[in-house]
Amino acid sequence: MTTLPELSGKVALITGASRGIGYGVAEALVARGDRVCITGRNEDALKEAVETLGADRVIGVAGKAHDEAHQATAVERAMEAFGRVDFLVNNAGTNPVFGPIAELDLNVARKVFETNVISALGFAQQTWKAWQSENGGAIVNIASVAGLAPSPLIGAYGVSKAAMINLTVQLAHEFAPKVRVNAIAPAVVKTKFAAALYEGREAEAAAAYPLGRLGVPSDIGGAAAFLTSQQSDWVTGQTLVVDGGMFLNAGVE
Repeated sequence: MTTLPELSGKVALITGASRGIGYGVAEALVARGDRVCITGRNEDALKEAVETLGADRVIGVAGKAHDEAHQATAVERAMEAFGRVDFLVNNAGTNPVFGPIAELDLNVARKVFETNVISALGFAQQTWKAWQSENGGAIVNIASVAGLAPSPLIGAYGVSKAAMINLTVQLAHEFAPKVRVNAIAPAVVKTKFAAALYEGREAEAAAAYPLGRLGVPSDIGGAAAFLTSQQSDWVTGQTLVVDGGMFLNAGVE
């Protein structure tokens, strides 16, 4: 990024942001002048992301999203570096299994929920205590269209994202009026995380979308920027579906 806008005065913490959707969100918020703390498991990838985004206004904290000590450390580091945490974007997620839910290893299901749901709650609790309960702000949970309809072969992931959508409305109710809490439910976005859903067959996969293409991280970054802006000040407890029109094809023919 060769030129950066004036600082907005706002600070965001984005989990799972060394690449993919999280990185796209970080890019959008930095581009409007926010300072950002990003997290991720891979320290080298995190350092590279910080350097690319701009080390003068971005810091990285490596760790596992479901680790409570990491959650506390990430919020503490953001507060030390920037003095506030206005926005939390819960993007960290996992989907380590592909197959029918009837054959799902329950230990794998526990891992999915720990990373996709419990970590989001943990980070929300931490940012609430550290800054938002007194000063306000916004939380955006990155859910999925898999949480809104049956998703063959990624059932555990879909169930966890449905839980995240419900967590969104619970937090929106409890954190009001100080903090607005919303979710984004993307369809397939071209990331390494989702590669198994389109790699080697992208044209075929994109044909199912009325807008004729799969999503890209900046599509979700733009949505997150809106939900953490003054333009969405009267929006809370909502799930914004960003799906290229995929659900338009769900009607009866």
